[in-house]
Amino acid sequence: MPLKLDKSDFDLLQQLKNDDEHAFTLIYNRYWKQIFSLAYYKLKSLEDAEEIVQDIFYSLWTRRKAIEITGELKNYLAVSTKYRIIKAIAKSSRQQDYLDSVLQNVYIDNSTQQLLDFQELKLELAKYVDELPDKCRLVFQLSRDQGLTQRQIAQELGISEKTVEAHIGKAIKVLKGKLSTFLNFLL
Repeated sequence: MPLKLDKSDFDLLQQLKNDDEHAFTLIYNRYWKQIFSLAYYKLKSLEDAEEIVQDIFYSLWTRRKAIEITGELKNYLAVSTKYRIIKAIAKSSRQQDYLDSVLQNVYIDNSTQQLLDFQELKLELAKYVDELPDKCRLVFQLSRDQGLTQRQIAQELGISEKTVEAHIGKAIKVLKGKLSTFLNFLL
């Protein structure tokens, strides 16, 4: 029996948990424009907004059996969109701008080898940041890439300032350890 568009989100989620592709399609058609509009408004990039829509619905489909949505589906999707926007911003040009500003403050000989070593160091740093646990990485990037204070990060993510401080401390400790190993290898 075909589903009607007036099915409640709760009913659609129950059907989705039973692998109902039509229910998934109805959820997608009901919410993709809202997710896309929010992402595009914040990121000003069609490509990034489309990627966020894809990521959210891919996650919804792949996690359909285990997902527990206690409130309204639209609120769940809005929060998911918000976190993916924050993540996209953190990985965007601000990260590159931060790395570039760090590089400007370091005296670099024009030799080809040093330039190659430096580029490799940038890549390693970005890789190590990406390997941090999700919440730790997000807090670190909001702090370093966007220049948010611990209080602003705590408010944005709904966590305590002490938790923000702990995440930043953990990120710095991990990055120092990994970068020192990498720098010893270069030298």
